[in-house]
Amino acid sequence: MVSVISNSIAYKPIISIENIVATVTLDESLDLYAMERSVPNVEYDPDQFPGLIFRLETPKVTSLIFKSGKMVVTGAKSTEELIKAVKRIIKTLKKYSIKITGKPKIQIQNIVASANLHVHVNLDKAAFLLENNMYEPEQFPGLIYRMDDPRVVLLIFSSGKMVITGAKREEEVYKAVKKIFDKLEELDCVRPIEEEDEIEI
Repeated sequence: MVSVISNSIAYKPIISIENIVATVTLDESLDLYAMERSVPNVEYDPDQFPGLIFRLETPKVTSLIFKSGKMVVTGAKSTEELIKAVKRIIKTLKKYSIKITGKPKIQIQNIVASANLHVHVNLDKAAFLLENNMYEPEQFPGLIYRMDDPRVVLLIFSSGKMVITGAKREEEVYKAVKKIFDKLEELDCVRPIEEEDEIEI
């Protein structure tokens, strides 16, 4: 990983995509009872939930399939993995004689990611200087920051760790993390973590 020197503190985050939630539209009605009868390892109890639950092992994702032809897919760790999972789900259904003729339309609804900036963040100061934030340490130890561009929500902790939600594309996650780092450094709300700070007991 290349470190970009921003003023005085090295920018060296570790960013990880934790979960991508997407909707898939097939533009045709599906017979969920037929799926339940013929496709192994699915769950369907319309009295409890209107969708059929389909779990894929590789990649490890869960799909909620509705008779309208819509699906909700969760668990993918990248856009590439999401596309691969959708193709595999369609292929599996066709293998068990479930008729699907339409081409799936995939739309990412939410990307959840985690990041570690490897700096200490002064949340009290950040809460005072940043706009669009909420910080109530008695209720929750992190600062909640709403970014407009990209439109994401960041949960920022004093350890420099954060959770990012609301992104629609992976590049928005990376842009948001770099942007908040630059902003926090500009406001003098970060300091490097000394080696002794990192010792865990």
